[in-house]
Amino acid sequence: MRRGKRKPFGNESGWYRWAVRVKRLLAFAFSLGAVLAACLFLALLYLRSQALPAVSFLQTSILYDANGVPLDSLVSGQNRQPVALSDISPYLVKATVDIEDRRFFSHPGIDPRGLARAVYTDLKTMSREQGASTITQQLARNLYLSHDRTWARKAKEAVYAVQMELQYDKKEILGQYLNQIYFGHSTYGVQAAARMFFGKDAKDLTLAEAALMAGVPKGPRYYSPYLNMDNAKSRQKLVLAAMKDAGDITAAEADEAYREPLAIVPLAEDRQASVAPYFRDYVRRVVEDKLKISEPLYDSGGLRVYTTLDRAAQEAAETAVARQVGTTGELQAALVSLDPRTGYIKAMVGGKNYGENQYNRVFTGTRQPGSSFKPVVYLTALANGFSPLTTYMDEPTDFPYDDGKQVYHPNNYDSQYTYQPLDMRQAIAKSNNIFAVHTLVDLGADKVIETARRMGITSRLEPLPSLALGTFPVSPFEMAAAFGAIANGGLRLEPTAILRIEDSAGRVLYRAEPQETRVASASQAYVLTSLMESVFDEGGTGYRVSDLMKRPAAGKTGTTNADAWMVGFTPELATAVWIGYDKGRTITSAESHKAAPIFAEYTEKALAAVPPKQFAVPDGVVSVYVDSKTGKLANQGCADSRLEVFVSGTEPTEYCSAAPGLPAPSPSPGKSSWWSDFKRWWND
Repeated sequence: MRRGKRKPFGNESGWYRWAVRVKRLLAFAFSLGAVLAACLFLALLYLRSQALPAVSFLQTSILYDANGVPLDSLVSGQNRQPVALSDISPYLVKATVDIEDRRFFSHPGIDPRGLARAVYTDLKTMSREQGASTITQQLARNLYLSHDRTWARKAKEAVYAVQMELQYDKKEILGQYLNQIYFGHSTYGVQAAARMFFGKDAKDLTLAEAALMAGVPKGPRYYSPYLNMDNAKSRQKLVLAAMKDAGDITAAEADEAYREPLAIVPLAEDRQASVAPYFRDYVRRVVEDKLKISEPLYDSGGLRVYTTLDRAAQEAAETAVARQVGTTGELQAALVSLDPRTGYIKAMVGGKNYGENQYNRVFTGTRQPGSSFKPVVYLTALANGFSPLTTYMDEPTDFPYDDGKQVYHPNNYDSQYTYQPLDMRQAIAKSNNIFAVHTLVDLGADKVIETARRMGITSRLEPLPSLALGTFPVSPFEMAAAFGAIANGGLRLEPTAILRIEDSAGRVLYRAEPQETRVASASQAYVLTSLMESVFDEGGTGYRVSDLMKRPAAGKTGTTNADAWMVGFTPELATAVWIGYDKGRTITSAESHKAAPIFAEYTEKALAAVPPKQFAVPDGVVSVYVDSKTGKLANQGCADSRLEVFVSGTEPTEYCSAAPGLPAPSPSPGKSSWWSDFKRWWND
């Protein structure tokens, strides 16, 4: 049989070219690998030779008052008791490793599997929320970095973790981690936490206690046995399961430990509560909102927080509240005071006993301001052509609204009426309800709400006739800021608690730049101030504390069934005081009379070192004698006259009789002529 000719399999020259390419590719790969290995070796050698950044977790953050004097709230707040790794219960060491980083003793500071999972999750969700940090990475972040969720921070964290692994052995890293980890309640490290939770040293912890403690750092607030024991036990069960899976304990030991009763030591009273505790909490909230930093970083990041707190004013506020409402019982009080010229908060009392209740009533949005809201109505009126001589009949009156579908029927206090025309000064002094509702209805409630918004009142307000009587809840904080705008000539400055924040190196992280809002003209604000001074005159609702006031002051009382208010100001301080019960219980007449004395006592003591000062008279204000009966210019033919102030252009132009007119006085608030002469002498 004839054999056919063999056909070549492929092309011999093609095989040769393919082999050459493979050889070159392998050579390139080997060379690239060698270069990368050399680069990696050099990088590791470089990292090993470089010093790590300065440790930041040991730098205590400090709070300063307005005079630059440190407050002891953050200085003494931390609880840290470092111990050697050998003095920590083996149960706690194993529990921490098993729940936080099971491959801790085998990875080089970064867990490739965990990292890959985290990157995949972040890319899938387009976020930076996934953790995957090893114990070494967590330690690096806590020691050297912020807690910002950025790729740059995560990259630095990984580099520092590798650097730490090159410079320390695993036991040293684990020991540092266990000594700095945060357990909540200003407590750092396992020794301090063991003393806090169980009243024993870390070396003496049982399996059950160690498993519970190891679960807390995942979420110190969520898993704290003081705040939520159910969550703490659930986390303990998860830790015990991790220990069982790692082979460190048996299933029987895990079950027995979970069932073991835990003797949690009662949490000691907050050592930070001695100096302005409610103000301190407010500052903490502002810091976290401004810088988005965590609680442990705020406590121990070496921050310098310069606040506006005036220690003398704070002490005066706490003393005044304690004198009137005591420290026991259910009756509560709140006081907040600021400098209207700057907006700086000088004192804050959110309740009468911080140790018993940390709720800050300065910011409560559920209490009706009552008649203390009326100055908002009257400022709107003065800005719309009303004057101190505007009158309404003081008698029972129905006010239709909602296109006549409904009727509002307000009453004066104790249903008392004069059945005579009242002017604005009389209405403010006596807190007349009929006059206030008349004013709002004639103005339009929407205009009043617009004024309230400019004054910084953000609470819900509705355009109803009852708005004039403060039926919509407003916080003391909003009221103090609103009255501060009146005291500051119609210019509102944003309330400010923090002047600046510096990091441990002195770099300014935040500097206050309070916003300014023109609420009304200076002349309108001054006329209203003069009218509100009448509250402390004889017959005014604040007259009972006039003997306590040794300086010019303006204010407005407010009373509802459940609330009592006194909101007022001097040229230097604007203060809101609230009295009531947390559950809205009805207050007695005697209890409702405590707000004004708190205001008076606080104001006088806080300003004890400041000489009394008159409210400055701005341009655009005129003072004339008027006849109290007719509201016309007074002259020698009018027996009942008084000095009154007006926004220029709104003063009367006709005389009450044909007799010669009285001499025009210098601009000054309206009271008796001898008082005006005294004020002029004082100012001179």
